[in-house]
Amino acid sequence: MEVASGSGDKAGFFTQGRSWLKALPVKFKANMVGMARNIKKLGQEDPRRVIHSLKVGLALTLVSTFYYFRLFKNLGVDAIWAVMTVVLVFEFSVGATLGKGLNRGMATLLAGGLGIGANHLAKHSGHIGKPILILFLVFVQATISTFLRFVPKIKARCDYGMLIFILTFSMITVSGLKEDHILELAHNRLSTVSIGAAACVIVAIVVYPVWAGEDLHNLIALNIENLGNSLEGFGVEYFIRTGCEDDKKFLKGYKSVLNSKNSEESLANFAAWEPGHGRFTFGHPWKLYLKVGTLARECAYRIEALNGYLNADIQASSEVSNIIQEACTKMSRESGKSLKELALAIKIMVQPSSADSHIENAKSAAKNIKSLLKSGIWEDIDLLKVIPGVTVASILIDVVTYTEKISESIYELASKAQFKSVKPTLSPKKLHSGQNQSVKSAQMVNCPDAGINVRESTLPSPPSENSSAPKASKQRMGVQI
Repeated sequence: MEVASGSGDKAGFFTQGRSWLKALPVKFKANMVGMARNIKKLGQEDPRRVIHSLKVGLALTLVSTFYYFRLFKNLGVDAIWAVMTVVLVFEFSVGATLGKGLNRGMATLLAGGLGIGANHLAKHSGHIGKPILILFLVFVQATISTFLRFVPKIKARCDYGMLIFILTFSMITVSGLKEDHILELAHNRLSTVSIGAAACVIVAIVVYPVWAGEDLHNLIALNIENLGNSLEGFGVEYFIRTGCEDDKKFLKGYKSVLNSKNSEESLANFAAWEPGHGRFTFGHPWKLYLKVGTLARECAYRIEALNGYLNADIQASSEVSNIIQEACTKMSRESGKSLKELALAIKIMVQPSSADSHIENAKSAAKNIKSLLKSGIWEDIDLLKVIPGVTVASILIDVVTYTEKISESIYELASKAQFKSVKPTLSPKKLHSGQNQSVKSAQMVNCPDAGINVRESTLPSPPSENSSAPKASKQRMGVQI
């Protein structure tokens, strides 16, 4: 019986193995097809990813060609550092590439100079003292440089440079223990790094440049627009309960704002390295975008709290809803419209005065609901039925406050960035109609280092420099242009 059982187990094992081998080609084909679809989708979401890949290949081929044909005659084997620099420095956006290139170049120059000085000092320390002094200096600089990498401002702007400084200083000083041509070594390393970084920057700027500043500009505008979309339909959905799943998905656009902090900070950091380009002049106030983004996230947290009441177990009674419905719906609708106007103003870089009327309407509704909350009409109503509706009204009042703060920060941005003051040629309704259609066909923007994904809306282009539209002599909140 044991023999028969063993034979059966072997037969079952071989049968399973045969089935697995037969299924292997099918699974392999399915995996390849799935991978091909994912790659196609990745390229279709943002064609700039394909262009970026080609740009990296172009820069690397260019520098490799110089190395292969020995055009770096005086650099010898050290010329391979130019190739390595291209691989390490070339990033998705111009700002990221410039930042890394300058970090690498400055760190190499500084570390090379200090390394030569350390070796020159060590030569006068005698045969025994030379290695001790060099190793001590390597220890000191590595310790100090590594600690400085924890400083927030240095980490944000110069972390890569500090890393290269540690590497270069250590290589040059330690190489000085065995080599007499330490000056030549430092010169060759600086030259190759400069050649590689220059190739990266030139290709990044000349061939279909991707500007981090433009991506940040579009990201902030889109985030505020998503807040407006979520708010504009909340009042109707909360009080009328349409139950439409598409409407509920539309109301959840605010969620993209909650997780955008890292993307905004990375793009602002990269944009600070970029020269003036297109609509963005040198010294553009990129930090103000972070201020707007922070206020937008604060508003998004309030909208998230409101969204929790859409499917809450305890709902406001019909009696309470009838009392607060008009004011709450108006606050939600007018705040949403004002945010969409502000988003459009950012996108096309004009003064956001068209949002003022909506903000005033929202503030008027907030004042009315405050009066209702302070009145004595709630005395005869069950407290448990009052709480949900009153909470929603209170959060909406807070949303109106943050909407006004966002408007003030955008006025400040418009003043510092010298946004145009123009009379719109289209009505806000038509502008928003085109804006909403563009969002549906939005394009993905990607910044691999920061894990950034941005949907960029194609909105009306900003007015030209020669626009004949009159300038506003006085703007809200005392902002002048």
